[in-house]
Amino acid sequence: MPAPRTRIAAVAALPLLALALSACGYGSDADKNDDKSKVAAGAKKIDDLDSVKIGYFPNLTHATALVGSQQGLFQKELGGTEAKYSQFNAGPSEIEALNAGSIDIGWIGPSPAINGYTKSQGKNLRIIGGSASGGVKLVVNPKKIKSLDDVKGKKIATPQLGNTQDVAFLNWIAEKGWKVDAQSGKGDVSVVRTDNKITPDAYKSGSIDGAWVPEPTASKLVAEGGKVILDESDLWPDKKFVITNIIVKQSFLKDHPKVVEAVLRGAVKTNAWIKANPDKAKAAANAQLKADSGKPLPAEVLDPAWKSIQTTNDPLAATLDAEADHAVKAGLLEKPDLKGIYDLGPLNKVLKAAGESPVDDAGLGVK
Repeated sequence: MPAPRTRIAAVAALPLLALALSACGYGSDADKNDDKSKVAAGAKKIDDLDSVKIGYFPNLTHATALVGSQQGLFQKELGGTEAKYSQFNAGPSEIEALNAGSIDIGWIGPSPAINGYTKSQGKNLRIIGGSASGGVKLVVNPKKIKSLDDVKGKKIATPQLGNTQDVAFLNWIAEKGWKVDAQSGKGDVSVVRTDNKITPDAYKSGSIDGAWVPEPTASKLVAEGGKVILDESDLWPDKKFVITNIIVKQSFLKDHPKVVEAVLRGAVKTNAWIKANPDKAKAAANAQLKADSGKPLPAEVLDPAWKSIQTTNDPLAATLDAEADHAVKAGLLEKPDLKGIYDLGPLNKVLKAAGESPVDDAGLGVK
């Protein structure tokens, strides 16, 4: 995979690319910490705002949101302004909720964020921070595929046509010198678009030979006998690439910048807590997954999945631009102007106050 470039492109200019990781319906054995997540009696509201509406997926790639909610770290920073949470199963519905004002801030993957920005001609959202990197693997049936070259001629699943993992797999195929029609998925490799929730069953039935998928689906496949033959992180400089961003409705950012800063402080402190307490953080994420979806992630899935995901404050903007470029090369879309999709000013203010280094927008920030 080529190094990130500064050329502006869009990974999701077409509606079919407004696709994100579907929630997998997994959870935890623990319970939500309701005391920490409640508004403290007598706490002062920020800008006299009663509440801020936050959206995320019940998925480990949204670990910052899961842990920050479960541990009450966002609420602590918001004081008397209540953090109200909503869960989504796919990017388009979260973007619709943002546009409708049903949420103000959200955790979301790169493809739907770009799609939402471009479809509104840059008027509905901004990416204001990073959240996670990694957590995407090529898992295969070791009886059928013993090397990367053996992928040729096989049936490999991706979550959806044009989503982030689909684009990455198509780009990898092209770099191998193989040919695949991006729309149909037919060619030297059969790319089978399969919802993450049913991919493990498709693998068990033998209808697919492997899958290029995010966690925890990848670890679910391993638990079913699959083998990780490639970690996408190994294809990127410094082994980092964006998988989850933080977005905000532009009007909310304009009207309530102090509330946005409070949520970002909560995110930065949550990521620091995750780094300092990995086992407790893993349990907290699983506890919130249970509260949201009703099911725990078993240890054989949770443990390897958690290890492969890195929480980060950095939005890794250059890798988003590179992911967009890959989609353009795959012939899935044209390239709109993404200038202004990032506003990292509030985050860098928070990072400076915390004694941390600023992050970069790769030339795609607001003027």
